[in-house]
Amino acid sequence: MHASLCLYFCDRSVENPSGEKMTTPTIDSDRLSALIEDTLPEGADPRARPILEALIGECLGLAADGTAVADLKLVGASLAEIRRGLACFRPYPQARKVTCFGSARTSPDSPVYRVASDFGRAIAGAGFMVITGGGPGIMQACNEGAGRRRSFGVGIALPFEQDWNAALRGSHKLVRFKYFFTRKLFFLKEASAVVFFPGGFGTHDEAFESLTLIQTGKSQLVPVVCLEERGGGYWKAWDAFVREQLLASGRIGEHDRALYRIAHTVEEAVAEIVAFYKVFHSMRFLRKRVVMRLNAVVENAVLDTLSDEFADILHGKPIRPCSAYKEEADEPDLLALPRVLLHFDGYGYGRLRQLIDRLNRLAA
Repeated sequence: MHASLCLYFCDRSVENPSGEKMTTPTIDSDRLSALIEDTLPEGADPRARPILEALIGECLGLAADGTAVADLKLVGASLAEIRRGLACFRPYPQARKVTCFGSARTSPDSPVYRVASDFGRAIAGAGFMVITGGGPGIMQACNEGAGRRRSFGVGIALPFEQDWNAALRGSHKLVRFKYFFTRKLFFLKEASAVVFFPGGFGTHDEAFESLTLIQTGKSQLVPVVCLEERGGGYWKAWDAFVREQLLASGRIGEHDRALYRIAHTVEEAVAEIVAFYKVFHSMRFLRKRVVMRLNAVVENAVLDTLSDEFADILHGKPIRPCSAYKEEADEPDLLALPRVLLHFDGYGYGRLRQLIDRLNRLAA
């Protein structure tokens, strides 16, 4: 029996939060191995096998726990939605995407509608694709600007269900979800940047959740831009609330405000996103350290400057070039990129954003 399979099926017993024992029943490991072998496509990554074994083990564990049928339906539907979402985005792994949020009630004759349309056009022209909720208002404006070829729609089934907006209707890059949490997963999982336009409860829900996930390291550190028409006061008032009610009371730190930017022109918003990826490419957390992949080799003098300026989040240790780690083998297209190693404290994500900004300016 495979070692990882033993962990799951040989008298596996764990405690749930209430202290009750949960045991997964033993199954025929040969039959399971054969099933996985027959299902995996030719040339599949061998590391998928133990993960699939574990996944099947958890499903059997639900049965052993006596999980209610209603809860089984929730888990099953969630997994099916995640599978559909993965299938929708799978053909576009290397394309950088910008997720756009804003009010579905914004009319086409509104100034901010025109800003959203212009932004979609400009960011698509800069090589990005656009993800929206697929509905009317700001969503339609962004999709119209970007065009069908560079647009995704990530919809939600509601009692007052709306059809896809005219810019997306008939596209193959659409997926509709039953649950908000599975939908939100793909809004952020696929995003290289997030842009917010004025909106209602949903927009604020996404804005604060996005910032919370970035602030706590549960989502990739990406540009977050709040955009409206020139002279608008929507985000100015929102920022005042953040400063006066959250920052002044100590509920967030000063550096947390570095996690978002407010823009009043399309050019400013696009420049913010494009500049973020000028030298910085991406990063990976490994062994309580950060491997930062770059678009160009950075001189040691620049790394020394960054090490000094950001010693407070680096445990006082220098930033230095490094080779790709074996854990990065699941991103083969990135293995050739130059990279540096940071001893990040895992806490100061606002400062880490400032470090990336400084890197982009110094190295450029």
